[in-house]
Amino acid sequence: MTASYKQFCPVAMASEILCNRWTVVLLRELIAGSTRFNDLRRGLTRMSPALLSQRLKDLEAAGIVEKVTSAGERSSHEYHLTEAGRDLHSVIESIGIWGQRWVDTDLSLENLDPSLLMWDMRRGLKPSPLPTTRNVIEFHYTDLPSNQKHWWLIVEPTGTIDLCYIDPGFEVELYIQTSLRTMTSIWMGYSTVSTAVKINQLTLDGNSTLAQNMQTWLGLSPFASEKNRL
Repeated sequence: MTASYKQFCPVAMASEILCNRWTVVLLRELIAGSTRFNDLRRGLTRMSPALLSQRLKDLEAAGIVEKVTSAGERSSHEYHLTEAGRDLHSVIESIGIWGQRWVDTDLSLENLDPSLLMWDMRRGLKPSPLPTTRNVIEFHYTDLPSNQKHWWLIVEPTGTIDLCYIDPGFEVELYIQTSLRTMTSIWMGYSTVSTAVKINQLTLDGNSTLAQNMQTWLGLSPFASEKNRL
């Protein structure tokens, strides 16, 4: 925890809990629905496991998170927001909206992370516009090293969505070739699929229905500009 501001002001008191490094982005992941330690790590790729564990303990001590142990042959832990934690939803949302509105776009796009982008797209994807069969979508990032170039989103008929960075061996319905910056720009609502295709920054090959509806099933970041939600 940070040193106390020693002020009775509620802003100061809340800041003592929320303004530690990584705490706000950890809350973003919890509010987005991640509850397991490994899932939280996938959304916080640059945060060390030791620091993640400490921040979870801090939030638990502050009454914002509760640790739940599931029964069974292999007990596992989940981290659930308490009422106080759920009440932070609008706070985190407002921070994100402010950042989307006022932080320079080019500055935002300097902080590229394929793991975080794909994890975000996996939980933001909308299965309902897709055919009611298994849909496998492969992303090929032309500007990344070989061990990060290929990613697969697998959408099952049940609506379950899996993310793979190793070839799952299924037939691919749609190949998407682009740069990480272009795909991040589309996801964040700074650009659109149609614009990227027109200027040859995005290539779609495969199922024409999936290709035509990409802007719809992609979902976009919750902070993407409403004007770009097509």
